[in-house]
Amino acid sequence: MSAEAAVTTRTKPPMRRVAMHLLLIALAIGMLYPLLWMLVSSLRENENIFTSAGLALTDATLDNYVRGWDAQQNSFAIYFRNSFIVTGSVILGNLIACSLTAFAFARMRFRLKALFMGVMLVTIMLPEHVTIVPQYILFSELGWLNTFLPLTVPKFFATDPFFIFLMVQFMRGIPRDIDEAASIDGCGPFQIYWRIMLPLVVPALATTAIFSFIWTWNDFFRPLVFLTDNDLFTVPLAIRLFVDLGGTDWGALFAMSVLSLVPIFVFFVFGQRYLIRGIATTGLK
Repeated sequence: MSAEAAVTTRTKPPMRRVAMHLLLIALAIGMLYPLLWMLVSSLRENENIFTSAGLALTDATLDNYVRGWDAQQNSFAIYFRNSFIVTGSVILGNLIACSLTAFAFARMRFRLKALFMGVMLVTIMLPEHVTIVPQYILFSELGWLNTFLPLTVPKFFATDPFFIFLMVQFMRGIPRDIDEAASIDGCGPFQIYWRIMLPLVVPALATTAIFSFIWTWNDFFRPLVFLTDNDLFTVPLAIRLFVDLGGTDWGALFAMSVLSLVPIFVFFVFGQRYLIRGIATTGLK
């Protein structure tokens, strides 16, 4: 066989690989289709939204966005502001509390550490709906209902074990020689955490921030339970207000749904590099 023929044989993609790529492309299209259809529908007139399942757009209009922005009791700017306040507070709480807790589990020695770690891991399997009733009673006694406090304050007490576990695994992959060298130089535990550990676990922190943003921004259940004042509604609750048994303005609903996805898309695009690094290196030593 000539050298040219050998190179052609090696570079020619196998049919199996081509078939796998075609399958993945088909699956990607199937997953993106509902999102694309919602985007197209947000640019259609109400009477034309459900006339076709295709993505062809011949009567594009921005009226749905203009009408939907002020369709509820408050402008959607208020609902976006509320969501950003809650989401930003949750991200800050998770970054501070979960990183401190993870540092204690990963780098410090104390009695019953293994037991506390096991209890923390067990809580990952505990459904949120199991704890919502006692939480509601507690927040009611504190007078926190119909405020942002039930949605934000618990995050400053490391109530998300998934993020603690994520950071613990990441910190365990960092050599302990760094801690010993810092201790010789006179650094205490908090200085090691602040000056050495945090800069080294940036991918894990970014992963925590991204997931906290996505999960909190899309959260419908907890705001529905704790918030009753329309002025405090977050974006998911405001979108729910469009659904009316007497007649739903689907165009405005789809338009505001599209706008609600923009912050998630932007946050993910700018943080995906750290997200991939954080997930890929978690648990490796």
